Amino acid sequence: MAGPRAKRFNIPLRRVARMCAALLFVLLADITLVQGFGARGLNADPRNQRSVIARFDHPRGDILTYEGSIIATNRKTDGEAYAYRRVYTDGELYAPVTGDASLNRTTGMEQAADGVLSGDDPRIQVRSLVGHGSAQGAAVRLTISERAQWAAYEGLRAAGRPGAAVAINPATGAILALASYPSYDPNVYTTTDLAELADTDRRLRGDPGRPLLNRAVNQSYPPGSAFKLVTAAAALSSGEYTPTSRVDGPARLRFRGGTVAGLPGSGLCGQAHPTLPDAFRSSCDAAFAGIGLQLGQDILRDQAEAFGFNAGDLTIPLRVTASTYPLNMNRAQTALSAIGRYHDRATPLMIAMLSAAVANHGVLMRPYLVEDVRLPDGSLIDRANPTPYRVTMPATLARQLTSMMLTAPGGGSGTAASTRGVAVAAKSGAAQDHALFTGFAPADRPEVAVGVVVEHAAPSAAGPIARAVLEAALS
Repeated sequence: MAGPRAKRFNIPLRRVARMCAALLFVLLADITLVQGFGARGLNADPRNQRSVIARFDHPRGDILTYEGSIIATNRKTDGEAYAYRRVYTDGELYAPVTGDASLNRTTGMEQAADGVLSGDDPRIQVRSLVGHGSAQGAAVRLTISERAQWAAYEGLRAAGRPGAAVAINPATGAILALASYPSYDPNVYTTTDLAELADTDRRLRGDPGRPLLNRAVNQSYPPGSAFKLVTAAAALSSGEYTPTSRVDGPARLRFRGGTVAGLPGSGLCGQAHPTLPDAFRSSCDAAFAGIGLQLGQDILRDQAEAFGFNAGDLTIPLRVTASTYPLNMNRAQTALSAIGRYHDRATPLMIAMLSAAVANHGVLMRPYLVEDVRLPDGSLIDRANPTPYRVTMPATLARQLTSMMLTAPGGGSGTAASTRGVAVAAKSGAAQDHALFTGFAPADRPEVAVGVVVEHAAPSAAGPIARAVLEAALS
């Protein structure tokens, strides 16, 4: 039995033991917090080279075109800290789609599909560990058509102006081409020299041509006359207009709060009363501004949102900048918005989606870039499942709009994109010094819809690019 002296001696020991237990508990709690909740942040810290080394210690999956050509793959290094580095075939051509995987970042599909390309996706880890004992990156096959992509990029390059071109299969939403110009070579980002990498990134970010900007999905433009598809759809859906309705088409529309000019010298606009289809084909600004005033901004906005404007939920799986239709406008602003001006903004992808919706009987399919994902042994782990994104209008109205978009024998919106033996349904024009084109072909059996924007160019600049893309996609 311990005496009073022993009890007094044990009191400090008990205090020290309690303090050590408390410190041990705090330490374990801190380790748990770091491992359980802080690991993601530590792995993302650019100063942490372990995650970078781990990313390149085994081959990432290949990225392929729809036809199966490899456009992003790996090269084994020799004696470097990183076992593999990425290699991009036809880098500038496919950069807006592939992006790049460097020591300090991933962009494009390299980022959007990083889980499957790196092998970190749970589906890949389970199958790979069971079958091979190690997780390897899966191959991602895109929906991109080599011919359509080449035609889109070469057309933009030949125009010599910044811009973008997108082609979509309207029946499925598969993206056949997604080109942006000027572009960059992703291979310059695969260097293992950090100083060189930083210098390259600084140079490209400072380039006034903004080659790192994916104009196809991340740059929005005033849609101009392409927006007349939205206004025409709203007019027909309202029941106040039919394809035989005559509309006011003065040389200058006057109203309280402002004026909108028509088309000087155009009889259809300047001599007062064209039919709705004729006003559409001649791109009569005054007529469509007047339609917008009569319908009102709420009806126009509802129709625009039916096409996907003001929606921030679209990924393909690349992140897509939202196309927008403004709120709280006065009459002058509403009139301008009806003809694609004021604060209307649309990405080239959205400009293609406008025609894709009309081509697919009013049902806009969700655009997508990934056709399938396969493990190194060829086994399929994911495949595209086309799904509707928006119902924009009834099929009967889509047919009426198609008729309005058809190229007239003596000219019209789609004349510059006409292809021999194929009827093209289209709308072209200009907005704030940019040339735009939206359309689809064949008009009676649509297979491809296109959207083209060429910055600071004549209104006719976009049509030839659209024609080249249509011909490539249909061949």
